[in-house]
Amino acid sequence: MSTLSQTVSLGPLGFTLSQLLMVFALVVALLVGALMGRRHRVVVSDALFSLILVALAGARMVFVLRYHDSYDSVLAMIDIRDGGFDVTAGVVSALLWLCWRSWRSSPLRRPLAAAVLSALVVWGALSSLILLIDTQARPVPDLELATMEQQGSANLRGFQADQAQPMVVNLWATWCPPCRREMPVLAEAQAEHQAIDFVFVNVGEEQGTIRQFLDSQALTLDNILLDRGNRLGAMTGAHVLPTTLFYNADGLLVDSHTGELSRATLRQGLEKLGPR
Repeated sequence: MSTLSQTVSLGPLGFTLSQLLMVFALVVALLVGALMGRRHRVVVSDALFSLILVALAGARMVFVLRYHDSYDSVLAMIDIRDGGFDVTAGVVSALLWLCWRSWRSSPLRRPLAAAVLSALVVWGALSSLILLIDTQARPVPDLELATMEQQGSANLRGFQADQAQPMVVNLWATWCPPCRREMPVLAEAQAEHQAIDFVFVNVGEEQGTIRQFLDSQALTLDNILLDRGNRLGAMTGAHVLPTTLFYNADGLLVDSHTGELSRATLRQGLEKLGPR
C-alpha cells in the first residue's frame, strides 16, 4: 500500500515530497560526480543529465504503451503534465544506459558509478526514513463539509459508510487551470464507474462560483463538497491543487496523484483500488 506523498508549495509551484527527494539526490550526485570527475579528469554532469533523460523517456514510453488506448492523440502521449511514468521501466532504462556508457568510456566508469551510487543511497535512506515515520494506514478523514445545497452538510467518511465501495476524492478549484482541464475526465469516469464513489472537494469557493463554472463547461458532477478553509488539505498533506486521493473499499488510502490527471493516469489509479 502506498500513502499520500506530502506536498510542498513554493509560491505558485507545488512539489511532492518524493519529487523534492529526487532533486536532492540529483544535487548529491552532481557534487560527488564533480569531485570524482576532477580527480579522474572527466566531466560527469553531462552523463548524469543524459542518464536522467533516458530514464524519463523509458518510463514514459512504457507507460504510454500500457495505456495507449486512453490517449486520443500523439500530443497527449508526449504531454508529461499528467505524471504518467512506469518507474520499473525507468530504472531498467537507466541501468542499461549506465552499463553502455561505462563500457564506452573507461575513465568515466568509476566517477559515474560513484555519483549514481551516492544518489541512490541518499534517496533510499531518506525515503525509508519517511516510510518509517509514516507507516500508519490513512483512513478516509472524518470531516464534515458543506454541500451545494443551502445550509447542507455531509461527512466525507459517510460516503463509504453508506455504500462500502472504493472512493476517489478530488481536491480542486475553478481558478486552477489543471483542475479545469482534468474535470471532464473525472466527470466521464464518475458516469462510467458506478461502483466507485467520486467526491469533488472544492477548496475555498462558494456555490455560485462552482455552479457558474459547471454551467459554462456543460459539466454534470455529483457529490460536490465545499472546503472553504482547506481542512482536508491540512489533514491529508495535500497542499497543491489538484490532488486526487484513491481509497479502497476498506476506506484506506492506496494511492494519490498530485497534478493534472489524464484518462491514463486516472485509469492507473483506479487499478490500485482492487477488483470491483
